[in-house]
Amino acid sequence: MSEDGIKEYCGLFGISHHPEAARLTYLGLYALQHRGEESAGIVSTDGEIMFAYKGMGLVSEVFDEEKIKKLKGSAAIGHVRYSTTGSSLLRNAQPILVDCAGYRVAIGHNGNLTNAAELRRQLEEKGALFQTTTDSEIIVHLLAHEAGTSFEDRIMSSLIKAKGAFSLVLMTQDLLIGVRDPYGFRPLALGQFDGAYVLASESCAFDLIGAKFIRELEPGEVLFIDGKKKMKSLMLPRLSPARDAACIFELIYFARPDSTIFGWSVQRFREELGSRLAKEHPAGADLVIAVPDSGNSAALGYSRTSGIPFEIGMIRNHYIGRTFIQPTQDLRDFKVRVKLNPVRQIIEGKRVVVVDDSIVRGTTSKMRVHALKQAGAKEVHMRISCPPIKFPCPYGIDFPTSEELIASNRKVEDIRKFLGADSLGYLSMEGLLDVAKNHHDKFCSACFSGDYAVSFDENAMRRSKDKPRNVYYFEE
Repeated sequence: MSEDGIKEYCGLFGISHHPEAARLTYLGLYALQHRGEESAGIVSTDGEIMFAYKGMGLVSEVFDEEKIKKLKGSAAIGHVRYSTTGSSLLRNAQPILVDCAGYRVAIGHNGNLTNAAELRRQLEEKGALFQTTTDSEIIVHLLAHEAGTSFEDRIMSSLIKAKGAFSLVLMTQDLLIGVRDPYGFRPLALGQFDGAYVLASESCAFDLIGAKFIRELEPGEVLFIDGKKKMKSLMLPRLSPARDAACIFELIYFARPDSTIFGWSVQRFREELGSRLAKEHPAGADLVIAVPDSGNSAALGYSRTSGIPFEIGMIRNHYIGRTFIQPTQDLRDFKVRVKLNPVRQIIEGKRVVVVDDSIVRGTTSKMRVHALKQAGAKEVHMRISCPPIKFPCPYGIDFPTSEELIASNRKVEDIRKFLGADSLGYLSMEGLLDVAKNHHDKFCSACFSGDYAVSFDENAMRRSKDKPRNVYYFEE
């Protein structure tokens, strides 16, 4: 994935009935760090009191041993965030913890509500006071304003009003709750560890703590885990027309290769994409390299099918950190090279196939092609393991307007010329869906096709995009 490309959205973790709940949540968030690097938070409960801490930065930057010790109790939920709606502010970090209709509730959200603006206006007219700019808080206010004799009733009647993409973990003093929206846009899985039940966005979080993967929550499922380790599953009504719309980009890019998502091994899926890409777009070349790390799996598949040797032709610097001092404007390509540097000894004088998972705006890909040629590559053939991204995503991916997408108004040949590559090949839509071996309605592929499962207002997304995102609030 190019630096100018898609940003991760959020990662969720929850655990109930374990004396080390907060510590295990910390480890789970550590495994999910790739899903959000702006903020991290944990809320725990001992059955009566709820304890919370959140901050800006990576999980390892926000939490230390002393903070973990203060998060007492046998249940906890955690969240890592990249802002898709709402500015990058400490007050927008999650989980959100509130007093709500006689309950103390913590909530973490992955996704975007497509009717957020409408719901927010309706709630404000009823007197709701919002403390954040995220659509996640809307769910809390829906709970507060909903009638119902039990918290369970409030949850179900509130979520019926929410449209769009939402996987949630919620916690009260005596309940852990996992939710997937009726379309199943975002993943959420159930596991078990040492007698405790665990929820996580990806199975790799289970692997880190040694938990057993049980199953993924079904689209529309609301799973209640109570203080006696009893589970109850309810289903939100399927919308009309009913269809599954799991985000295909989870498999193409977002999820870690060692995760299982929507029933698939992510690593194997990406290898198959690369294999199909090699059949659709062969190249006369001496070696195949990946844009690490997200292009590695597809590059392996391309190499195996094409018979062209795979080499490590770019080295990624994993230690840049969030506070890296930017160079002067004179070094225009320094930002690219500090993260990914070509290996001259490998690529000099060679015809190179470069496999990446996607191109969004194209500016970083262009600089990368330039860097490869500067390092001596004789030819650079770009191969992309997904179709051209032509349409905005309202469901939690950070390309909210068509104008930002290079493929929305350019042909492939025009993009090739812009990048400066000798050739450019995208995986076809047919190839992507053939690898998925499912009817297209099983996945959301609207960013390629424009076929949206849930309607949205692109003008509202533009207004959201215009909000400032470069202001941070820090706790002392």
